[in-house]
Amino acid sequence: MDKELQQYTHIIDKLKPAINSTDFNQRLSQVTKDLAPEKRFLIKMELKRLAKPCLRSVDLRGQVNGECHLFEYKGRNHYLDEIAIEVFKEQVKIYGHYSFGVYEAIMATENNFKVMRDKKEREAKSPQQSTPAENANQILAQYTIPVVNLLSYAHRGHERMNFAIAVEIKDEQHHSYRATSIDISMEGLRLKIPKDIQFSPEQRLYVYFRGLENEFAMDKRNGIAYNVITTKIEKSTPYLILKRELSLPSPMFDSFLEKFIHGNKRRYKVNLANTVDAIKNKTAEQYISPCSPTLPVFIDKTDSQLVPKYAMINSINQETLAYWQDEESNIRLGYLLKPSRLQWLHEQQDSGAEMYVYSFTHIQNGAVYFYSASSQELAKKEVLKNVYLGFGARKVSWRVFKLSMGTMSAEQAHVALSIPETASTKTQKQHAAPSARLMAKLKNLSYIVHVTDVTSASAQQCYARLKFNRNNLTHLRVFAHPRNRLPQTIQPYRYRFQEQRMETRYLLRSPIKLTNYNDEMPLAGISEDISVSGLRLEVAEEFLGDVGSLVKVSFPKLQSLTTQHDVMGLIYEVIHISEERNLIHLRSAEGETGKIARQFFDNLIKQNKQSLKTYPEEEEIPGMGHALRCINARNTPNCAFLMAKTGIRYTPDLAVFSDNDAMLNQLMCHFTDNKHANVEFLFRDRNLDAPLIQQGLRTMKIENQPVRQELFIAYDPHRKDSRLALIPHLSSRFSDDEKRRLFIIDAMEKGQFVAVQVVLTSTGKPDLDMLQAELNYVSMYAMHIAKELDEKIWSIGASVHLVDTTAEVLTRFGFDRKTILHNCAPVRQGEGLGNEQKPINQQPPSVK
Repeated sequence: MDKELQQYTHIIDKLKPAINSTDFNQRLSQVTKDLAPEKRFLIKMELKRLAKPCLRSVDLRGQVNGECHLFEYKGRNHYLDEIAIEVFKEQVKIYGHYSFGVYEAIMATENNFKVMRDKKEREAKSPQQSTPAENANQILAQYTIPVVNLLSYAHRGHERMNFAIAVEIKDEQHHSYRATSIDISMEGLRLKIPKDIQFSPEQRLYVYFRGLENEFAMDKRNGIAYNVITTKIEKSTPYLILKRELSLPSPMFDSFLEKFIHGNKRRYKVNLANTVDAIKNKTAEQYISPCSPTLPVFIDKTDSQLVPKYAMINSINQETLAYWQDEESNIRLGYLLKPSRLQWLHEQQDSGAEMYVYSFTHIQNGAVYFYSASSQELAKKEVLKNVYLGFGARKVSWRVFKLSMGTMSAEQAHVALSIPETASTKTQKQHAAPSARLMAKLKNLSYIVHVTDVTSASAQQCYARLKFNRNNLTHLRVFAHPRNRLPQTIQPYRYRFQEQRMETRYLLRSPIKLTNYNDEMPLAGISEDISVSGLRLEVAEEFLGDVGSLVKVSFPKLQSLTTQHDVMGLIYEVIHISEERNLIHLRSAEGETGKIARQFFDNLIKQNKQSLKTYPEEEEIPGMGHALRCINARNTPNCAFLMAKTGIRYTPDLAVFSDNDAMLNQLMCHFTDNKHANVEFLFRDRNLDAPLIQQGLRTMKIENQPVRQELFIAYDPHRKDSRLALIPHLSSRFSDDEKRRLFIIDAMEKGQFVAVQVVLTSTGKPDLDMLQAELNYVSMYAMHIAKELDEKIWSIGASVHLVDTTAEVLTRFGFDRKTILHNCAPVRQGEGLGNEQKPINQQPPSVK
């Protein structure tokens, strides 16, 4: 049972006999009436799990302190002792059948050796014996996860075989040392060396393979020339990494070594460490990049001009692109990234400066007019600042965008496999560099601007409370983007997942009628595209159904073309609904229920394949989307981490850091090294009724939308106690803006204030195309490792993205630029805000 549920064991035991009764929900509500809804939901899910039928045969021989004998129950044989048989019969009476609850009960009897051992361990280290510091460290350890650099891993040109033999090393001064080989390849060697020996990078060494001389004809007088790459310390043991000196070849040794590795690699096993790291790394990229809330825009630099060229959209950041579309669906993102803003970002790049742009739209005579102003532009027009912010924030179209710029290179588009090219013919193709035509399109790209929508409800309310003179509204036209001066065209590319779409989609616009399963709530609409098992519709009014519900779709025009099929009332399952609830993605119902729909569209597609057009997903330049994806992954915009599902719980897994978030990186490494991240502060409210991450995950599943929350953090780098070093507080839990302002001031006086927008997203299925070659390679030599990796890949269910909004929040509450820069700088012992660094307005604009 999950630790969180152990405190409700008495409630679960009380409800077990009622799990299969018709009034179970009523009894659950009565027994848990004093608990929060989310706790009640967890208890219900646990009871449902315990009541599921179990097919496992139990053999307790050697596992319990008792004699076991055959016990048969409904055709299934078990080997149980007397205590387990008694528990089995007792639990079956409770559940009504052999369930997982029965199985877990007989595996947890008091005479079970594992249970007795665990009990002794708990008694040996009881809570009374653990100090508060030890308890705190144990909690921190639960939330410490490894950090990876996306698409950054070791590539090997040759297979490296694990092989341990005695070797002798001689330097050019003829000093001799003893060592042991760890692994070997055609061009490299790793040795375990004594702790008192030191070598320099690039130092020439000669290696004698003494452990092979008795079995093979080796040259005992002339060693094999190697150069030192580096020395690594792992678990206090020094390892020497060497590379063959190609200018001093040894053809006989090369021939011997090639045959030796080829003939023995299955016996001694190929070293798979870098391939396993690559799979984990690519898995992180698979789940983080396509779910990032940040929109990357790639900037071309030609003749000193910065021109936005391409954007990489996914299911989360596409809302940003959609916002900058006019009434004719033309992309006007260039308004946001106008030349003067790009130039400012370029000039401030070395300091890591970021820009916040405040935007809203105005619709007149069916035409969309865009307004935007950066904090720097508003600072130059103080008279209009309150007018712009106060008026704009009262509009539904109000948005705040964070812009940051970083460098990139076209070479980052190529991601080679971690395994040698010689592994197979397929790997040779995947090692191939991008085409010359593709690289020609990428060669002038020099920068990436990351655009993130950081709009929050509390911020909008804060700005909307600003007072202004309505007579000045006409002056806001200086922030309007003229429709007769169109911005630079930006070409969007999508993240593509070849494993996601099982069938080809075809464009087919035909009138439809949509109702729920009971023929209620009729809506008129039109089909957008079709496949054998799927359908995408656009309806004229808001669709009020839910994801997972069944609907009926009628095709009156198509019915007039066929007498073989009845296409009035085809049954589909809703799998996705757009935010506006007018675009609906459907999948034919399973089994016989959806058979008619599948048969009809299968025949329709086969008979009209020549005339039907496929959905326009083909790229003008093949590989362009993948290249931009790889470049963006190597320039990670935000700190993020993955959540893996274990049972019914989600736990933190892998993390990535961003080069642009020095303060967040430092904060997450406060209790660990820079190769790990500690995210305990995001789970600090785990025992409250609505914890940030757990409640966010549940909300995300129900609403099928990303969840965004603004988090304030007081960070004191000099504190060693985790609960004092990092004090998180959700912005929504403050009663008013005055409380928020006081929290910020207190945080800066003691250390630093950090504001983060926490974005939770579901991850969907992995794209195995990018992983399959390396998974196959691992499975050749270590099937158990491949299986573990596969299970880990499919266990990832959510990603958490942390967007640093500290500067915007401090600007919102009236702090000047000097204070903001001071807050973001490294804090030395005893430093704080000081009396001279108070907000500009003692009563901020948000508090009236």
